[in-house]
Amino acid sequence: DLKDAVVLHLKTGFPMGFQMSVMCIGQLAMQAVVNGLGTAAVAGYTAASKADQLSVLVNNAMMTAISNYVAQNYGANQPERIRKGIRSAAATSAVFCICISVLVCLFAAPLIQIFMDPSQTGIVAAGVHYLHIEGACYLGIGMLFLLYGYYRAVNQPGMSVILTIASLGTRVALAYLLSATPLGVTGIWLSVPIGWALADAIGIGYYFKNKKTKAA
Repeated sequence: DLKDAVVLHLKTGFPMGFQMSVMCIGQLAMQAVVNGLGTAAVAGYTAASKADQLSVLVNNAMMTAISNYVAQNYGANQPERIRKGIRSAAATSAVFCICISVLVCLFAAPLIQIFMDPSQTGIVAAGVHYLHIEGACYLGIGMLFLLYGYYRAVNQPGMSVILTIASLGTRVALAYLLSATPLGVTGIWLSVPIGWALADAIGIGYYFKNKKTKAA
């Protein structure tokens, strides 16, 4: 009835809304850390974040695709089709992320110069530095987006929230800690793929743990 439908939508929608709020708060916290490192770092980070969209937009589309695919087969009680779809999506995402990582690392400077005046060498260098670290690790965010889509589809949106908190929490905490070390801005850039890797490990580990439990 209507009451059950409303409850179901709230149970699914509230965690997703909370997840987006956590993402926004995490981005603001990261920006606050970068702001303390000077105008070149801020401008380089801003320009590099725009170049990042080459990866983010495609990975976001992959997340939507796997979420729809898994949800349909979850509702039809087709676990084998879900497993095949996940393997196919993971392979596709991995190939894309590796290719875009190579391209971004090779053409980091031209990408930054699309958004910044090439004569501002300090800003361009900061953006290139960011892309050479984060861009080399796009596989991490690719897998993380697939995990978001999967857990939303199997009616476990809370797990997506946990992964978001793990990723952004680690990123922000490490950014604050490492920026105060001799690593400086490099520590901030490193915190991003480390956060992805931790969230991926949690999400994949939980997936295989549930798989073993169901098989037992």
